Amino acid sequence: MAGVGQPERATQDRVIALFRDELGYRYLGNWEYRDGNSNIEETLLTDYLSRCGYSPAQIARALDILHSEADNHARSLYDNNKAFYSRLRYGVQVRTEAGRNTETVHVINWAEPEKNDFAISPRR
Repeated sequence: MAGVGQPERATQDRVIALFRDELGYRYLGNWEYRDGNSNIEETLLTDYLSRCGYSPAQIARALDILHSEADNHARSLYDNNKAFYSRLRYGVQVRTEAGRNTETVHVINWAEPEKNDFAISPRR
């Protein structure tokens, strides 16, 4: 697949500068040809959720559920996006052991947005 043209690249560069310089996002670089490129960055999300105090079992289960929502071939892309957004908005309900209560893993801290980890990486 061919990369974007010069006008598109200039627009991307302006958007990157806005997110990085004005909104404080970390710039991760161009990940277009990166091995294992995914919409769910497990390493980054695991690090963030660990800092939030979730256990490895909770994080692993939440990641499994997020992947299932994003890649459900029995639904349309629209329905996958809707289900995935719901998990981002309201949290991921996880049960790490039989007989234990369901717990909510909050992927985004909506109450304290400054505590989230924001990053940007274009696909050129």
